[in-house]
Amino acid sequence: MEENIILVGFMGVGKGTVARALVKRLGIVALDTDDIIESMENRPVKRIFKKEGEPYFRALEDQLCRWIATSLKNTLVSTGGGFVIYASEPKAMGRIVYLKNSYEGIMQRIAESPNAKNKLAKRPLLQDKKRAKKLFDERAPQYEAVADIVIEVAGKAPEAVAEEIIQALA
Repeated sequence: MEENIILVGFMGVGKGTVARALVKRLGIVALDTDDIIESMENRPVKRIFKKEGEPYFRALEDQLCRWIATSLKNTLVSTGGGFVIYASEPKAMGRIVYLKNSYEGIMQRIAESPNAKNKLAKRPLLQDKKRAKKLFDERAPQYEAVADIVIEVAGKAPEAVAEEIIQALA
């Protein structure tokens, strides 16, 4: 596989968890865009949002998107929730896999995780539930439009989702 695999979807859908399952199966390198941005800025995403604002963060994401498109091959990339929506040329990065779930399913997944409080705290755009639902409703069709592959993840183990992705990529 020469092409990158780009995991997209709403925050909390399980992109990082599925990425870990895929790495075990495929033995490829995986990167998380939020982790890269935090390293570039030497501060957490939440602090970037608070101090510099969302437009600054989105500009960093777009810069990272261009770097991924020109510099990486055979890499699994787990993206932040808005990454492919604000990036100028997301398709140039590789095969885009949309991990799809309902808003309620995502919120339940977060609430049931052992570190639910931390998962919510590190996501600035999930702090206001009404605004988060509106954001989900806006983004869902955009993820669908940019995706090469759509995988419904509700009620599935990460390993099962990874297997579906592998089959869809074959």
